[in-house]
Amino acid sequence: MYNILSLIIGFFYIALGVFIITYKFFVIQLEGYTPYILGGIIIAYGLFRIGRAILKLRQKNEG
Repeated sequence: MYNILSLIIGFFYIALGVFIITYKFFVIQLEGYTPYILGGIIIAYGLFRIGRAILKLRQKNEG
């Protein structure tokens, strides 16, 4: 159950990163390169969570 929830949260982080890049807003209005850097970091973290959850699901199914 935890791994499935981690997958869902990973997709949420990716969507949040795209939102930040698109609307240049995260709690406050962002200017310059800040939304791209912050959005990129959040998207990378979402991909990390998804990858880690997939690896744990594969290990669980093998063992």
